[in-house]
Amino acid sequence: MNKNDLTRRQFIAAASAGSLAAVTSGTIPAYANLTGKASKLAILGGNPVRKNKSWPDWPYWDKKVEDSVVKTTKSRIWCRIQSKTGTVPTLEKKFAQLIGAKFCVATGSGTQALHTCVEALGIGPGDEVITSPYTDPGTIASILSARALPVLADLDTESYQLDPDDVERKITENTRAIMPVHMMGQPCDMGRIMQIAKKHNLKVIEDAAQAHLAEYKGKKLGTIGDLGCFSFQSSKTIACGEGGAITGNDEELMDKCYTVHNHGTSRRGLTEVAGPKYRMNEFEAAVLLGQWDGIEERFERRNENAAHLTYRLKDVPGIVPQKLYEGTASGSFYLYAMTYRKEHFNNADRSKFLKAVAAEGVSLSPYIAKGLHREPWIENILKTKVYKKMYSAKRLRQYRDQIDCPNCDKVCREMVMIWASGPLLGSRSDMDDIADAIEKVYENRDKLNSI
Repeated sequence: MNKNDLTRRQFIAAASAGSLAAVTSGTIPAYANLTGKASKLAILGGNPVRKNKSWPDWPYWDKKVEDSVVKTTKSRIWCRIQSKTGTVPTLEKKFAQLIGAKFCVATGSGTQALHTCVEALGIGPGDEVITSPYTDPGTIASILSARALPVLADLDTESYQLDPDDVERKITENTRAIMPVHMMGQPCDMGRIMQIAKKHNLKVIEDAAQAHLAEYKGKKLGTIGDLGCFSFQSSKTIACGEGGAITGNDEELMDKCYTVHNHGTSRRGLTEVAGPKYRMNEFEAAVLLGQWDGIEERFERRNENAAHLTYRLKDVPGIVPQKLYEGTASGSFYLYAMTYRKEHFNNADRSKFLKAVAAEGVSLSPYIAKGLHREPWIENILKTKVYKKMYSAKRLRQYRDQIDCPNCDKVCREMVMIWASGPLLGSRSDMDDIADAIEKVYENRDKLNSI
């Protein structure tokens, strides 16, 4: 079977079987037989699992990227409106084709893409959009920029994604859309979210900023909702420094997105609506096009390495990789995330675990320190004239009272991750180093509280 034809479940099974065979044959030693690795933690003077080894660099570039930028520089076509066949229009066609969408509009950032969609859907003051508290501030910024109200629903603690049940509980008569965020590059429970949206006649804007090429039930993320949004910021798995994209299949709606992002000027050349200037420039597109040939190969390698890492960690008590919903065929793996359950590590605080693993030569970290429901923007907007004018005092009080997201707080306390854009492009040996370091710390868990 060709690797490209594997479902994620089959792929994990295949990777697991391969790893098991390697252990049996002795090419990958079972952890209990790793000479000297369980004897003493590196942070306490032992030998580290990984020493003097580097991870693949990120963001990616090679001679093709360099040549693409030089070509654009020499062409003097530096703005998308100079040519219908320039790098930005070319990128839009190629990205739409890559993820199976009919249309694409490229923007200057993922946040700009989201805000463009909110405006194109006519969402504004008095309206509400339900989204996640566990995300980059750009998600809510796109809603606040339209003077709409970002309503935060809580998470599923195992997937770190929006809890569809809480999404439905947060719907009011003013709700216009749901903005699910595919955290770490893995799919939300889009089946349930789309059912809820249909039931309540709501639009869905997928925040797929981290989720390039990830697939759910036969569709790439960004093609399931009414509109999808991506980021090409330098840490993302497809990157050009900044940059974003909107994808969709509704030609009329995508034309509205184009008009909004083009300072309100339509493809006909008429200034028709209020809109910001969010056009991607030709240099950003040149960087993206220069790396195009390897995008799918790098995506497949991250999935293969993630599958192997999941297999290696599956029997480590207290380390639980991110839950993937039924129907997830592949993930972007912008981050490889796990829950750290300290009760299995002698009740050692997460910070001690992270220090111990880092000393073994493997850098893990938390991700979002606190959810957006705990940031000061909430009190600030509730005091502004526009929000007091457009929302009743009763609704604003209710909004403040319902802002708690205890599951998000739990995720923020317990989640650890690997920045995966570069590291998950490493070798099988690199993945084993990660697993070996975590296993070693687990075996020495009784020493963690002495750190």
